[in-house]
Amino acid sequence: MRQLLTIIDFPKDNILALLNRAKELKIQRAILDILKDKCAVMIFEKHSTRTRISFEVAVKELGGYSIFMTPNDSQLGRDEPIRDTARVVSRYGHLMIVRTFAHKKLEELAKYSNVPLINALSDEYHPCQVMSDLLTIYERTPDFSGLKIAWVGDGNNMAHSWINAATMLPFTLHLSCPRGYEPDEDIVQRARSLGAKILFSYDPIEAVKDADYVNTDVWTSMGMENERDIRTKVFLPYQVNMELLNNAKKDVKVMHCLPAHREEEITEEVIESEFSIVWDQAENRLHMQKAILEWIFSGD
Repeated sequence: MRQLLTIIDFPKDNILALLNRAKELKIQRAILDILKDKCAVMIFEKHSTRTRISFEVAVKELGGYSIFMTPNDSQLGRDEPIRDTARVVSRYGHLMIVRTFAHKKLEELAKYSNVPLINALSDEYHPCQVMSDLLTIYERTPDFSGLKIAWVGDGNNMAHSWINAATMLPFTLHLSCPRGYEPDEDIVQRARSLGAKILFSYDPIEAVKDADYVNTDVWTSMGMENERDIRTKVFLPYQVNMELLNNAKKDVKVMHCLPAHREEEITEEVIESEFSIVWDQAENRLHMQKAILEWIFSGD
């Protein structure tokens, strides 16, 4: 039984084939029967637009159906032990897609579940989003060797998943975060031990210098709203604007997983510019998640 909690759960030698399959599914946009008569139970403790819609459409287009539950609808996070939720839900549905806060919840759900589980976002990782981002890059530059991808902003769950992605593909990842907001050092060191080419700088100009792709995310993630005022001041030098992009390659592409707080982590001018590929990223959530679902259930 396959689970997807982090990008490292994919076999490294299959990652390009998975990206290519997602590209094929995007071109075909066919209705398949991989999930025929299968129920995906979606339990979301955090708000969602792109993740929820893309997964519901993906399940439907693969022949299945979904049940969506919020914290008000489920016992996850209440008095019932997580292992009990896993044991019961996995006897009803054929798949769990969970968006939650603590990553340990996902690990416990996966441990006690009898069906596959997909991480639709946790505080530590966001694998489906970064796989979709990799698809967006693959469409433009299928050879990842020699690419420089910059991450500018918070060392959050997206940064962690990009760090994991660097263990799977031969690009160089250069991160730049403010002091005190760096990615988890254990995650960085594990990735380096697996061969990832990871650089770090507190200077965002150094991070984006000659970059092929520049990536960012909101400064204040869900659940951290009480830190917003402090973070806005600390992260201001890390805004992705035209002045910063002048240090990247002339044909640089800018990425953002959305939702974007315009004029905070990214300017209106940049997100609406010729450099922006954020809308392709958003669309590719659907096609990548179809490929992931196929991988989980096909055994190929």
